[in-house]
Amino acid sequence: MNAAEVLVSVRKYDGSLHWHHSTLRLGEDEHGVWLGAPAGTVYSKGTEGPVYTTREARVMVIPRDGWWTGLFQAAPARLDAYCDVTTPSRWLHPGEVTMIDLELDVCRTRDGGIVFVDDEDEFADHQVRYAYPPEVIARATTTAEQLRVALTEDAEPFGRCRRSWLAGMSAY
Repeated sequence: MNAAEVLVSVRKYDGSLHWHHSTLRLGEDEHGVWLGAPAGTVYSKGTEGPVYTTREARVMVIPRDGWWTGLFQAAPARLDAYCDVTTPSRWLHPGEVTMIDLELDVCRTRDGGIVFVDDEDEFADHQVRYAYPPEVIARATTTAEQLRVALTEDAEPFGRCRRSWLAGMSAY
């Protein structure tokens, strides 16, 4: 299959570069744009350059207006779902999408399906460090709770839908 490359460029609230990595545009549906990353994808952080290389295939959904992104990982990853609470994503052009990571994450373990909110301490720290406006704090907190419920209930796109997109990564 021949898919267009898309750079995912995650930033901090002050605009500085955070995580970035290349993906392939797989398609879109009612949940948003789906991107894929085969095993061996290199993740870089800020200006440090490469930090790690994935051992598993991954897919990511970029919702059209949501305050989050969803990352779904194949085995052997410990987490099957890792959702970042972010500002709504912006497409700079068809080959690059960016968003601001608000440091609040909602995750689900592969074994047992345990759902938890992660990095609440970093979220609290960054509220002060970057002077998040009250409406950003409220939206992030509400979004984290909505994601926690959706992941617990296996609601779409966190259920069958993500498994279908992830299964399609075998073509890459």
